[in-house]
Amino acid sequence: MNTLPDLSNLICTVDERERALFASYAMFSRQSKGRKHPQPEHPYRGPFQRDRDRVIHSAAFRRLSGKMQVFTGDFGDYHRTRLTHTHEVSCLARTLGRCLRLNEDLVEALALFHDIGHPPFGHAGEDALNEVLHEYGGFSHNRFALTIAEDLEQRYAEFSGLNLTYELLEGQQTRAEKAALFAATGGCGPLLEVQVVEAADSMTYDAHDSDDAVKLGLVTLEELQQTTLVREAVASAHRRFANCSGDRLRKAVVHELIERQVSNVLQYSGEILRECRGLSSDEARRLDFRIGPSPELAELKRELERFLYERVYRHARLITMRREAQAKLQQAFQGYLAKPDLLPPHHFRRIERVGAPRAVGDYLAGMTDRFFLSIFEQHFAQG
Repeated sequence: MNTLPDLSNLICTVDERERALFASYAMFSRQSKGRKHPQPEHPYRGPFQRDRDRVIHSAAFRRLSGKMQVFTGDFGDYHRTRLTHTHEVSCLARTLGRCLRLNEDLVEALALFHDIGHPPFGHAGEDALNEVLHEYGGFSHNRFALTIAEDLEQRYAEFSGLNLTYELLEGQQTRAEKAALFAATGGCGPLLEVQVVEAADSMTYDAHDSDDAVKLGLVTLEELQQTTLVREAVASAHRRFANCSGDRLRKAVVHELIERQVSNVLQYSGEILRECRGLSSDEARRLDFRIGPSPELAELKRELERFLYERVYRHARLITMRREAQAKLQQAFQGYLAKPDLLPPHHFRRIERVGAPRAVGDYLAGMTDRFFLSIFEQHFAQG
């Protein structure tokens, strides 16, 4: 029985607000295909607001605070974690979504959910799990996010999972299986709200990985100026703040990088979307167009990303850390396969449904960096 109060006298309902604010090409809450397990509508929270809240209250979301973005705790405590990165993506994505008159609630839910499937030790951990699970379908943090949402999280007495909307789950699927989903939907691209999150994710790690790398001493700001985007950001910062140097200059440059990217996406994509007035959400996603930077800025971003890949992500200190973490993850994987009784009861019971390799891999993927190292020392470290 629904015990929620009668709020039929609300000044503005969810649908009235969306009709007043959204463009026709936005994903309206009333158009949602619903959830796998039907639940009563909420009187003052739309379906995508509820998705956002379910993600935030999940155990997997809280664990993002203990998962590295690029750098581990060995580098200190300044750098971003998966959780801080997620919040930064959410901030930029909401700005883009609001300015483009999209469904900001769906944008926020997608942004908060987008990295929830990352294993410990970032992409190093993902590569290690993908290798040991190669014969069993491999491992992808984007697919694992769906496993978390539909199976591993235990929030309801009646069923497993978070029972998120079809739209949020489909948005995550586009990250995991872009080509297959494009074909399965008859050539449909992602919802515009999904495209906004993709754009925000890209501009966030370009700016903030650069920031972390300089702050942690892996590269200098002078070295980063080998790339046009950073060189122009430094010049812009000097024009605005004549005597800016050191940490203040670094922070000003990060601001310039973000401001330029956000403004460019809004100008470039906004001009195209202005011609899409009257199109529905489904019609807009069939366009030969994706929300993102202009071709000119996209090329400058690629130049910066090549620099980050060669000079930061493949830095000797990071390579050493990656190899150590991967070796430990692979050793723990084999250890749990040999002694599955070491698994917690919930994960042990999953062996019957998904097989021992997948149950073990999923258990490891859900760990924080610190918890994994603790478990490794407890069960698998060789004395």
